[in-house]
Amino acid sequence: MAGEVSDPAGGVDEPGGGAGDPAGSVEDRAGGAAQYDERPGDAGAEWLEAVGVGPHPEPWPEDDRFDPALLAGGDRRNVVDRYRYWRNDAIVADLDLRRHDFHVAVENWHHDFNIGTVVRTANAFLAASIRIVGKRRWNRRGAMVTDRYQHVVHHPTVDDFVAWAVAEQLPIVGVDNLPGAVPIEGVTLPRRCVLVFGQEGPGLSSAVRAVADPVCSITQFGSTRSINAGVASGIAMHTWIRQHARW
Repeated sequence: MAGEVSDPAGGVDEPGGGAGDPAGSVEDRAGGAAQYDERPGDAGAEWLEAVGVGPHPEPWPEDDRFDPALLAGGDRRNVVDRYRYWRNDAIVADLDLRRHDFHVAVENWHHDFNIGTVVRTANAFLAASIRIVGKRRWNRRGAMVTDRYQHVVHHPTVDDFVAWAVAEQLPIVGVDNLPGAVPIEGVTLPRRCVLVFGQEGPGLSSAVRAVADPVCSITQFGSTRSINAGVASGIAMHTWIRQHARW
């Protein structure tokens, strides 16, 4: 398969703290139980204790999906209640049973700070995979560690990304407010597709514009030329959800 599965440790490019840097993350406390990237002011310890659940009362459930370290120390991760105390790989396996048919791709030529938000949103809407096109390293802060439960794949070039999409018979749907773009509000998105988002500022590269069909715009009514790439990704993904997901 074209593309390279991203190394979680290699996806970090954060000024002022990365994986293992206390100034930038509170991951991996109590055996990886904490999965929030920022602490609000001086209330850090108290706030952290308020997130999630404490140690599981004994007797512990006899199910290999549960993580003994989390059962003993509590689960402070950013997960829904059904996954409390589960091992990360068990959560991924369960999500894999019901992932949706759309994929998400985002161009990363200048270390866009919005990619983390796109990844977190793709997790919320259960995208089949996330494709990082361009530079391998990306800022994970906005992802809130949700990349651990997604299939994040790196494509070093647009050609590599397109080769994968063609091999998978996935239509490439661009999302950008470009001249000639079709308002997404009136488009029926393909059930199987990959939604592509450009870099914050320049938007979709010319190479992606050349292969995307259609390119969809998001209708706006104010004075700004564009909306944040992370926000745009949420609107586009939820458009797919409204059209195709089972409630």
